[in-house]
Amino acid sequence: MKSKLYLGDCIDTLKIFPKNCIDSCVTDPPYEFGFMNKKWDNTGIAYNTEMWKEVFRVLKPGAHLLAFGGTRTYHRMACAIEDAGFEIRDQLQWLYGSGFPKSHNISKAIDKEAGVERQQGELKTHGRGKWNLKIDNQQKGCTGIGHADGSKKVYHETLPETDEAKTWEGWGTALKPANEPIVLARKPPSEKTIAKNVLKHGTGAINIEASRIPVDPEKDKSQLRTLNRNARTDDISGQKWGMTKTKKDTPQVVSPEGRFPANILLDEEAGEMLNQQSGIRTSGTMKLKSHVNKRNVYNKYNTGADFNYQASSGGASRFFYCAKVSKKERGEGNNHPTVKPIALMRYLIRLITPEDGIILDPFSGSGSTLLAAIDENMRYIGIEKEKEYYEIAKHRIEQYTKRIKIEYEN
Repeated sequence: MKSKLYLGDCIDTLKIFPKNCIDSCVTDPPYEFGFMNKKWDNTGIAYNTEMWKEVFRVLKPGAHLLAFGGTRTYHRMACAIEDAGFEIRDQLQWLYGSGFPKSHNISKAIDKEAGVERQQGELKTHGRGKWNLKIDNQQKGCTGIGHADGSKKVYHETLPETDEAKTWEGWGTALKPANEPIVLARKPPSEKTIAKNVLKHGTGAINIEASRIPVDPEKDKSQLRTLNRNARTDDISGQKWGMTKTKKDTPQVVSPEGRFPANILLDEEAGEMLNQQSGIRTSGTMKLKSHVNKRNVYNKYNTGADFNYQASSGGASRFFYCAKVSKKERGEGNNHPTVKPIALMRYLIRLITPEDGIILDPFSGSGSTLLAAIDENMRYIGIEKEKEYYEIAKHRIEQYTKRIKIEYEN
């Protein structure tokens, strides 16, 4: 089966494929918020059990599904996926720092209801960082939280007028969005064991080794100390640690290949924010046994030495996958309002898709999942109902394929 992007309804398009032919599904369905008054985000398709049954039908036994959802509507999508026959295996969390608050100002609403005009207050801005703004021919420095498109919009805050508005000053209706849940589901295996299912269909497991969190050799060198269980020596110092046969080996702190993948995913901004809070972690001393010529808890003598682990530096983001996003990856003319980072989609594809597998995305949007599949040397089946976004995705794929070909030839 060759990679292809289809224009059309996902339910109708999926029916042209035979059952048990797709290795994984990684998709970002509509959240059903009616986002920006877009009709496609208010159809109920994400809750449609019939649609998820078609996804279920074309996936191989044991194949995994990863689907993004909105915090207010995720539960309805997850229930529809489960009702279609999938096993819910886990929930991942995509954390980001670029969300923009959409809270309704209660104090302003009260003054508006009363028909009074609020007085102008201090000048404020949306945006992180500082810049100079020319207002009334005077330079004023402003600090605030910026828009994703890089614009630096400013406004004058207004002061409450009525007593009721003063009472409710500071109250709103929503929190700043900073996470999106992702359901991890699996089509039940057809074989009696996962091992047999993997051997027959190539599906049923997740790729732990290919999804490990890279370790920084400098920041994490203390945690990379491993114990050679066969030689019973410390790999770094070479010292023998002489544990008794009845005592269990001390586990490794961190695998040199990287940390075990977690169900938390970060963008760069969220990672930086987490690091600012966490700072440096100190790990203290790890004792493998009692001191020389001292009895242990079993009243027996042991010989050997303590192993002192140095402080482990670096922020807490190093424990999670952090998607590094190219500023140019959105592509020229891409006006899709909910574009996901290609780096994030690559990681999700790698997590659940076997080598040379076929990925399904029934809600392709501007094509980020399909571009990620290309980067991972995977085949894809993409479906997009909106002609505008289909054309954007098609153009991005063409440009992306050309760039990769040029890089390969060079």
